[in-house]
Amino acid sequence: MVDGTESMKELIQYITHTLVDYPDQVEVTELTGNQTNVIELKVAKDDIGKIIGRSGRTANAIRTILNCASTKLNRRYILHIIDE
Repeated sequence: MVDGTESMKELIQYITHTLVDYPDQVEVTELTGNQTNVIELKVAKDDIGKIIGRSGRTANAIRTILNCASTKLNRRYILHIIDE
């Protein structure tokens, strides 16, 4: 793990690319704060249901993986799924 920030973005990109039908439309951006970083995720309109999942289960699972991975970095990451 070279840079924690890049690896968290890459982690979210990897997870979402495997779930969606249009991986070329996945956009992951990061907003950096003092202790908390926000990762924004945009996917194609047809793929938003696959990312959120039934009753939000898939989104919660992605957030759990992100929280577990970020614990090593002593930082907090929040995942925002942007629905346009």
